[in-house]
Amino acid sequence: MKEKIHSILREYWGYSSFRPMQEDIILSVLAGQDTLALLPTGGGKSITFQVPAMAREGLCIVVTPLIALMKDQVENLKKRQIKAYAIHSGLNKHEIDIALNNCVYDDVKFLYVSPERLATDIFRLRVQKMNVNLLAVDEAHCISQWGFDFRPPYLRISEIRDLIPGTPIIAVTATATEIVAQDIMKNLAFQKGQLFRQSFYRENLVYNAIKEENKNERLLHLLNEYPGTSVVYVRSRRKTREAAQFLSRNGIKASFYHAGLDPLERDKRQNLWLKGNVRVMVATNAFGMGIDKADVRLVAHLDIPDSTEAYFQEAGRGGRDGKTSHAWLLWNNADIEESLKMLEASYPPIDFIARVYSALGNYLRLVIGSGELVTLDFEIADFCKHYELPILETHHALKLLEKEGYIGLSEAIFNPSKIKFLLNKNDLYRFQIENPKLDPFIQLLIRSYSGVFTDFIRIDEFTLAQRMRADKSIVAKGLQTLDRMDVLSYSPASNSPRITFLSPRLDEKEIILSEEHYFQRKQMAEQRMNAMIQYVESSSKCRSQILLEYFGEKDSRRCGRCDVCEKRTEIDLSEYHFNTVIKIIKPLLQKKELGIRELMSQIGTMDSERAMKAIRWLLDNGKIKSDKNQKLRWNQD
Repeated sequence: MKEKIHSILREYWGYSSFRPMQEDIILSVLAGQDTLALLPTGGGKSITFQVPAMAREGLCIVVTPLIALMKDQVENLKKRQIKAYAIHSGLNKHEIDIALNNCVYDDVKFLYVSPERLATDIFRLRVQKMNVNLLAVDEAHCISQWGFDFRPPYLRISEIRDLIPGTPIIAVTATATEIVAQDIMKNLAFQKGQLFRQSFYRENLVYNAIKEENKNERLLHLLNEYPGTSVVYVRSRRKTREAAQFLSRNGIKASFYHAGLDPLERDKRQNLWLKGNVRVMVATNAFGMGIDKADVRLVAHLDIPDSTEAYFQEAGRGGRDGKTSHAWLLWNNADIEESLKMLEASYPPIDFIARVYSALGNYLRLVIGSGELVTLDFEIADFCKHYELPILETHHALKLLEKEGYIGLSEAIFNPSKIKFLLNKNDLYRFQIENPKLDPFIQLLIRSYSGVFTDFIRIDEFTLAQRMRADKSIVAKGLQTLDRMDVLSYSPASNSPRITFLSPRLDEKEIILSEEHYFQRKQMAEQRMNAMIQYVESSSKCRSQILLEYFGEKDSRRCGRCDVCEKRTEIDLSEYHFNTVIKIIKPLLQKKELGIRELMSQIGTMDSERAMKAIRWLLDNGKIKSDKNQKLRWNQD
């Protein structure tokens, strides 16, 4: 089997060898064991389920929450001549039906599916007819209520296991604390599970967090110091534009990216950056997921992220080629105040959330009791204007409704126009004879696009209009007519965000938003934010060690290269001696205040020069405070 998986890796992915731990994970899956793989960002998670799926008869079902990522992976597999489909809220019923049929009757190897689709009757009936060799759960931290990106539909994944008995499951994520890892295995009903945890330590990635008032000037300095491709993360859409304009004015090729841009424009900017035509991408956290660019030399944050998980994931997009890269987080006191205000705004009152849900049902024209798994285009700005709702609080109310499992939110993606004939060739021929006015148009469609009888095919109304020497609107009207007559299924192009009702619409009085869940989630969000604030404010512990300890790696060594380690190195004191001093004096100064002589007398046999170096460093970096009487105490802040 080892020889076979290495052959698959070479043939389809062009790699001569696996990355650390990939082979062990793959062999665990092929042995039929439920497997959880915790791999750092850029650690090659997709290989761990794609290779074993290729090594066995049947197909692999991959559950993933992001439509853009899903579409990207399917396209990449197709480029490797591997049959793959995706089912998500951007497809119509006919497209979903065709994809599922192909997975039952054709030699499809991968079916990517969004978690809310797993609960549908049509999926559950068809999956029992499929030869499923593996169930893969990507972004598996979404299944844990303690995770930073909890999504309720993930909790229903385990129900699918009863429909495909004996099929192993693999869950992969790059951001899981110990409690989240245990939650993943429990909620996915692991049987004799294997946990593979690769160290999240990135030897080639140097972390820095610097207090800075003039961030733009410091950013320019960093970009001059670290030549090469860069990503700059900010919190708001407005800041992406402003920072990119500032860099452009200063001679640096920069663009900006956020979820509010047209999907085609986002793709254009992303490709310019990927090809190196744009050096710096200034972006919100909408940028990065699924983007694999190996030579990012600098990842800078001009705002404090909401969680250590988010920061670790974003910073980890640097240096995937193994060469030295730098992650800089620039912050000041105003950022901390803004972060705490944003956190508070993220949890609007429960009665406001219920009001938003009710208004949403009215806006989408869904009567009470209807709408389950109905997906509709949604523009939040128009919605808020129509019901006179504050846009920021409404956005957060929708996110909380998603976390409670009432709705699903999809990012704006570009869905090109597609058609598929519903009639077979014989029935279509009879239709053409009976409807001679539509015959030339139908012939044009058949001549222009192959495969329209077996699958949904992308079309371009503008190209068809040119061939007809007509206006594009005439083509669209003709396609709509054939759709109404059930001759073909026509899906016009769309680039709007979408909302899916995951259950029938309820009356406002029936909406139950658990106060316990609400306050638990808020408390967890506060804890994650406080961990990030402690990270940026820390001046005595290695940045890498702080991050690794957050994810449960307690015995890591300091990196020696972050801003904290560099200051430590200046005092010419080994890590062993420095830690020895702290071990002695910290409990003493936590109990009571001591003068320097009293403290030195308690240190004992240690070299007094070494001890004084360590104490001086701790004083300079605020870990020890001195009062007007020269009494020392340990700073608990």
